[in-house]
Amino acid sequence: MSLLEVRDVHKSYFLGNQEFKVLKGINLQFDRGEFVSILGESGGGKSTLMNIIGGLDNQYDGDVVYNGRSLHSAKQKVLDAYRRENIGFIFQSFNLISHLNILDNVMVSLEMTKLSHSKRVARAKELLERVGLKDHMKKHPNQLSGGQKQRVAIARALAGDPDVIIADEPTGALDSQNTKEVLEILESIAKDGKLVIAVTHSQEVADFGTRVVHLDDGVLHGEAQLREPYPVPDAPKTLIPKHLTFMAALKMALKHMGYNLKRNLLIIFGASIGIFSVILMLGLGNGVTGYMNDQISSQINPTAIQVAKNVSQDQMENGESADLSDTDYQRMKDIKNVKSVEKGYFLQSVKVVRDKKSATIQAFQTWNKTERASDIKYGSKPGTNEILLDEASAKKFDKTYKNVVGQKVTAYVTTVNSKNQPVQIQKELTVSGVITSGTSAIDYNTLKKMYQDQDLTFNPNFLTVNVNETQNVKDVQNKIKDFKRTVKNKKQASYTITGVGAILDTVNTYIKLAFYVLAAIAGISLLVSAIMIIVVLYISVSERTKEIGILRAIGARRKDIRNLFVSEAFFLGLFSSLLGSAFALLAQWGANAISTKHIDFSIIGITPGYLIFGVIISVIISLLAAFTPSRKASKLDPVEALSQE
Repeated sequence: MSLLEVRDVHKSYFLGNQEFKVLKGINLQFDRGEFVSILGESGGGKSTLMNIIGGLDNQYDGDVVYNGRSLHSAKQKVLDAYRRENIGFIFQSFNLISHLNILDNVMVSLEMTKLSHSKRVARAKELLERVGLKDHMKKHPNQLSGGQKQRVAIARALAGDPDVIIADEPTGALDSQNTKEVLEILESIAKDGKLVIAVTHSQEVADFGTRVVHLDDGVLHGEAQLREPYPVPDAPKTLIPKHLTFMAALKMALKHMGYNLKRNLLIIFGASIGIFSVILMLGLGNGVTGYMNDQISSQINPTAIQVAKNVSQDQMENGESADLSDTDYQRMKDIKNVKSVEKGYFLQSVKVVRDKKSATIQAFQTWNKTERASDIKYGSKPGTNEILLDEASAKKFDKTYKNVVGQKVTAYVTTVNSKNQPVQIQKELTVSGVITSGTSAIDYNTLKKMYQDQDLTFNPNFLTVNVNETQNVKDVQNKIKDFKRTVKNKKQASYTITGVGAILDTVNTYIKLAFYVLAAIAGISLLVSAIMIIVVLYISVSERTKEIGILRAIGARRKDIRNLFVSEAFFLGLFSSLLGSAFALLAQWGANAISTKHIDFSIIGITPGYLIFGVIISVIISLLAAFTPSRKASKLDPVEALSQE
């Protein structure tokens, strides 16, 4: 059985409804060790036949059988593997990849083998030495002569150790000396036991082989055996083929980007502006939120909630108490994210007397964490038998109100006993301090003892619930609101609450929402970036059409071609996001240097999460942008791609 058989192959092209027959029933057999020349004039169907034999074209009638296996009904992936494992192409126009040096051009085929990187490099160098290009390995194709380019093409064709070498007009663009040298190399390949098929219109080339086949107007006109085929050595294949890996596609994409470095740098710079804008807006929103929280928190304690019993005036007149029980206290302690609970008592119209001067304090309460120790301008918070005065009350005793601190005053509290009769309690207290932003206050246990000394019942009429984090205040407040009790067969809230934490949370939400909207508006520039990448990749597909054809000819799958362009888009997205992140961090440094000087706060707060988000969104947008161009590239017909100028 022959290595390769062409069985009654017919091929036609159609222009509208008009059929043009190119091959009209071709039957041929080929074996290893042969150097077969297919001789004929241009337009006779030689190249078409070679494309069919090489697995580039499967739109024909008849069959091609390789090693006993039919190729006509084979799927595209099978044909890709057939070319990758068995076929090496040598083209008249050389078809080298312009942005790769000649070593890398040969390495492309070797990327589709299981050799290690070092062994791939060693084999590529060995092949280039064999074709006489030892001193030119780092040159690019545009630095070589025609003869040198063809030798690179031969080395690339041999790289994967194929059994069949197909040479389409291998000497058509060469002078006589280079023609002779190339033919000698092809002859040596046949002597190695491989099948060499050369398409030519030159009788000189045809006479160099072991057999000549005449093909004109799509019909065979006889063949002549010039000499016996070369003996085939009994040597197993040493190279194990594989498909092009994604990592190899990444490396090729990087090399192409480096070849067009200036253009790609401009694209990366343009795309980075969108990422910069989004990250900066997010960071600014975070910084402004932090600044507002800082300013509000410097005036009030946002994590403290005051809870009182929800009792109406009518209910109190009917004998219901506004006091809170131990059960209420325990309820508050059991709520998730509550750090502590303080008992408190609120009074109205407390009179404070010192010497002959007095001050009536309308809002008076026990000290709790709704007050801020930092607001006490002079002195400290009240301890046992001490009172904290607000600034207005302190000034009634001394215009230089700091002088009041440490002085003795008498506090008069009016309340009622168990018979609902008015009772006045008085106690001498020491002024512990003066608070500039808050209410006058007394220690809870001190007030409790004042009541107990008069045999009066004393229970807290409010609780201060201290939450662990500001962001949890709203949840805690909602849980307190969920407590219900039945009054006159109707459900009503058990408690009333006051506190700024939930309000602060709402303000933060609105601020962040505003900056998210700004970030989304800035994100429009990402859409522009995506469009730019789509255009660039479409241009790249057009520029690299021949490269795509070359890769398909040496066995790259459609998936590999997609990966090549997806990889390029990935790097564009990655590099632009890194540059945009760097710009955002630089802007943050500059803005915070100014804001810290004037308001003592960093107004931009870019977090690692924002940077990671910027990188991810940029890469995703770039990959989405690559979808259509990469599909277009993968669907290019390899024969048409190779003929592209």
